[in-house]
Amino acid sequence: MSNLKITLVKSTIGAIPKHRRTVEALGLKKLNKTVELPDNAATRGMVQQVRHLVKVEEAKKSKKA
Repeated sequence: MSNLKITLVKSTIGAIPKHRRTVEALGLKKLNKTVELPDNAATRGMVQQVRHLVKVEEAKKSKKA
């Protein structure tokens, strides 16, 4: 399964409280910070809810030796 790189690109100031909690649940606390999360239905649903605040790209899998 692949991962998603999610970056907070817009502040949550002025956002509705539900969206603020969703951004924090994604692990994003500061502007321009990035987290890698698994690409599953739960993560995609959270990203869909706050798509106007975040940037999403597919993360490249690193091979472990």
